[in-house]
Amino acid sequence: MTMETAEIEDKGSAVDHAVDAIRQLMRERNLGVGDALPSEIELAAMFNSSRNTVREAIRILKAYGIVESRQKVGAVITDRRQQALMELFSFALDISAESFLDIQGFRRLIEVNLSDLLFENIDNAGIARLEAINDAMKQAPELSDAAECDFKFHAELVSLADNRTLSQVYGILQPLLQRLMEAGKRSRDAVESSYDEHCDIIAALKKQDRIAYAYHMNRHLHAGLQFIEPSKEPRQI
Repeated sequence: MTMETAEIEDKGSAVDHAVDAIRQLMRERNLGVGDALPSEIELAAMFNSSRNTVREAIRILKAYGIVESRQKVGAVITDRRQQALMELFSFALDISAESFLDIQGFRRLIEVNLSDLLFENIDNAGIARLEAINDAMKQAPELSDAAECDFKFHAELVSLADNRTLSQVYGILQPLLQRLMEAGKRSRDAVESSYDEHCDIIAALKKQDRIAYAYHMNRHLHAGLQFIEPSKEPRQI
């Protein structure tokens, strides 16, 4: 083993030790989501490590979705492990017609069937929030910004149904759904079409018209397919 290789392994071992030590500290102090970790200097002193080693350990914990950095607070415990995994999955996913139909089929099961909960819980303030998000999507300077607003529109819709589990699921799926929306917004015309379709959905909500809501939501969830390249291989049955 060369000296250079030994130094790399020693550094890796030190960082691994710091990661394990931080996780052990979280357990011993019963730290939960929202609690702040000690500063890098304090952690380095506690573990008899260098500050650079602690900084690298925290970077690894961030990548795992266990902590995040906040201004004036430092490293704070979070729980983005599922979302971090979904970000990795969405990055690797090939957005094809097949995957589009699969994902939109899942969304259809949820969003089309939200009407009863929405009509029970939505109010003028909720309608106003949907309209504001839709207007922001239309005026977004970049197509990626429009896709982000599109996700916010549907996440707000799910939130207005007042079902915490569904809201959490959409939060976890955000990287995947937003990437799908970006694929379906490759032109300004696509954004304009989505804006008009959102307007139709909002109009159905105002009238509490279940048939109109289901029709326009179904139509909207299928519309983006025209902007997705067809699958090159036949779907396996």
